[in-house]
Amino acid sequence: MNQMRYLWMRFKAKQTKGSVMVEAILVLVVLIALVVIFKSQLTSLVTKIFEKITNEATGI
Repeated sequence: MNQMRYLWMRFKAKQTKGSVMVEAILVLVVLIALVVIFKSQLTSLVTKIFEKITNEATGI
């Protein structure tokens, strides 16, 4: 009986590890897709932020 319990626990652990891996991959795919979709807006935002930082730094 204990061996069946052990095998069941190992099966569940492997199943959990696999689902965590799939979730992590899906999150990465969604993040990459968002970056690709909003690339121009992100580039514009970062450029404006660095311009403002540069302008503020020259005033110090």
